[in-house]
Amino acid sequence: MTAGTGSRRERLRKATLDEIHGAVRTLLVEQGPGAVTINAVARQVGMSGPALYHYYASHDELVGAVTAGFLRELATAMEQARETRAEEPVGRRIVAVCRAMRAWAIAHPAEFGWIFAGPISPANRRPESTRHRAGQRFEQILLDLTVELWQTRPFPVPEPDELPESLRTQLAAYSASIDGRLPLEAAHVFLGCWTRLYGLLCMEILHQLDFAYTDLEPVFEECLRELIGALGLDDPDQPAA
Repeated sequence: MTAGTGSRRERLRKATLDEIHGAVRTLLVEQGPGAVTINAVARQVGMSGPALYHYYASHDELVGAVTAGFLRELATAMEQARETRAEEPVGRRIVAVCRAMRAWAIAHPAEFGWIFAGPISPANRRPESTRHRAGQRFEQILLDLTVELWQTRPFPVPEPDELPESLRTQLAAYSASIDGRLPLEAAHVFLGCWTRLYGLLCMEILHQLDFAYTDLEPVFEECLRELIGALGLDDPDQPAA
């Protein structure tokens, strides 16, 4: 009896959390991030503001939980693209994952902007936070593919002493944080490729390039080809020799 009651309670709680997350998404998409307040979300789900605090202790905690959900959706889309090409060369998988990221962002611009355009609070940067763990899953996808490429077909990298000392120090720390899976000079190439592609996508989703472009897909594809070249790979869209 007790186990059954607990299970039912858990199901009801999960249903309420899902409803809360759905309310946040609706407010975000229809009215923008400024509309996502505790009281507005509570009204959407038919409860009082104080009642919502039984589920989330603060607005910051609510933001972290919803952001984690969006990150998991994005990561799932990228993982599915990777798995559909599981038997193909790593370059084709990298391209598929990057295109899946853009496709998700285009389909969910408000959610993508919510994830990446706003500051991350100190609480949501903590390793134990739900948002941080979901972010790690997302970040791991391209990192794992790049590590696989480095281990099987090392790409061109600069000599470490060619890099500014401050940059070497930061890259060494990053390399250590990923257990040395990429040496600092390879991490430099990986992070440069990633930030360039990600930065272009953020500018597209946030309409920062509307003054010049009505369709950024060709620009994204050109950038993607250049980055694939920087990783020492041939154009993966060309038939294999």
